[in-house]
Amino acid sequence: MPIRSIRVAANGLTFRVDECGEGDRLALCLHGFPESAFSFRYQLPLLARLGYRAWAPDLRGYGESSRPHGVSAYTIGALRADVAGLIDAARAKSVLLIGHDWGGGVAWSAAMQKVRPLERLIVLNAPHPLSLLRGMLRLEQLRRSWYMFMFQLPWLPERLLGADHAARIARAFVNGAVDKSRFPAEVTDVYRENALAPGALTAMLNYYRAMPLAFLDASNWRTPRIETPTLLLWGEEDIALTKQLALDARRYVNNLTLHFLPGVSHWVQQEAPERVNALIEGWLTTPQPA
Repeated sequence: MPIRSIRVAANGLTFRVDECGEGDRLALCLHGFPESAFSFRYQLPLLARLGYRAWAPDLRGYGESSRPHGVSAYTIGALRADVAGLIDAARAKSVLLIGHDWGGGVAWSAAMQKVRPLERLIVLNAPHPLSLLRGMLRLEQLRRSWYMFMFQLPWLPERLLGADHAARIARAFVNGAVDKSRFPAEVTDVYRENALAPGALTAMLNYYRAMPLAFLDASNWRTPRIETPTLLLWGEEDIALTKQLALDARRYVNNLTLHFLPGVSHWVQQEAPERVNALIEGWLTTPQPA
């Protein structure tokens, strides 16, 4: 099925959304850093074939979506409100929420806080927020998370990531991937161009700069357990996140299905779309216990 680009007004912002399929069952796909809606190009047609109207928005600050100013515009609360606003704009009768990386973190949080009723939740290489918090107490995860601390600095991360026509953005995909053939120049150029849009890198980095605000806000942790049936897919060769973070999710999810994908990196849905799509389809077509 063809993927079309639409504009959606939600939560006081305008989002550019890749849409595939139609109907009143929404599959909302949230991308990560430094990606865009394009990262779900392999999943949108599958979801449409399964009867969903599949939406993959450029998240706030990314691509052609609205780019509000200031770190406080990128708190997890603001991102959760975007999810609620997009669901309301779709006027959906049921919602499947899917997230990868940062989008996965937002999806976890939206499910924790029950911003809107969810039919099911799918997360790709993103730890439950409390799993990440616990993980940062372990030396191995702390070592892998060095970049999160570097991103707290003003202006320097923008300078480094934007240098040489955002060459480091392309290298983040290629160097992190196991199957590097999945990230030719025509793919990484999409992300490089998005990052080079005026103000985009600062907006993208503000997700990380707002993280300390999330950890200090007790309201984000009041309801950590998730009752929504959840599928967690995890590329084992993730250089930024340890497998233990995925295993820790069992502490916080009542109905969790966990699949590890050996030989696959953090960029799981782009690097192994055939395996990811097969697992998603199998899970979505299997009835969940009442």
